[in-house]
Amino acid sequence: MKQILRGLRDWLSGFSAAPFVTKRRVMTIIAVTGVLIGVFALTLPDVKKLKKTRPGKTAMMELREKEWADKKIKRRITQEWTPLSSVSPYLIKAVLIAEDDNFWEHEGFDYEGMIEAMEKNISSMKFRSGGSTISQQLSKNLYLSPSKNPFRKFREAVITWRMEQTLSKKRILELYLNVAEWGDGIFGAEAASRRWFGKSASDLTPIEAARLAAVLPNPRKYDPTGDQRYVEKRSELIYTIMVKRGIVPPDFEEVTSPATASEEAGETETQNEKTTEPAALSDKNAASPEGTPVTLPNEPEPLK
Repeated sequence: MKQILRGLRDWLSGFSAAPFVTKRRVMTIIAVTGVLIGVFALTLPDVKKLKKTRPGKTAMMELREKEWADKKIKRRITQEWTPLSSVSPYLIKAVLIAEDDNFWEHEGFDYEGMIEAMEKNISSMKFRSGGSTISQQLSKNLYLSPSKNPFRKFREAVITWRMEQTLSKKRILELYLNVAEWGDGIFGAEAASRRWFGKSASDLTPIEAARLAAVLPNPRKYDPTGDQRYVEKRSELIYTIMVKRGIVPPDFEEVTSPATASEEAGETETQNEKTTEPAALSDKNAASPEGTPVTLPNEPEPLK
């Protein structure tokens, strides 16, 4: 600390002895920087309002409406607000497993996830994975465009930080589940549940919840009720993690089914052994009995 203070003192002494022109340039740079920071701060949304107020039309909703208008498509946004207490706990758990497994621990940014995403992007030579948390996704959905330009990402980071400092985790999750896109023009868990399964979000089964969570990376491409291989594999693995964590009890048939002849002969796995899932997104909190992480398949390229 003494060395830092001594260095600062020496810098100030040198600055005082500097020519007047140099001083003026430095002060001008500081003043301009301050003005730019002030202007940037004024352009940021007031996230404090989100504590008690429901957000209106989000940036993502406006983007969809613009796309429809450009293509002369007559369509309307579908959304039904529902409190977190009225959302199936299965859907809440499935979404957290699929999108942000460290949600309750991090402060808006999952640095480990970012590193993993960066490694994937480097190895594939494409920008596919972003490592975004639910808080970051909420910032983008509410206020920003899907663009990947650095300035937009910087705004996203600042808004995310402010939301994490201002709102509770439960409120962030509630907002996310009400504005997340689950199909072309379908926003929020309630509208999605009624559209795809004909029931309220409070009545979703574990498998239905897993299927809805599975399509979040690209909800306009994937159908949660369809037979697309990606949806089937991803939802199956989300469901498997839910079972392993005790969120969902094992199917009755799985527990009571008699052993086959091959199992009795020891040619298959025992009850305490399980096959290794395909590698990709790891389930950090639920390892298999052999210590192999449960994983999810690679996410598709994000929606542009």
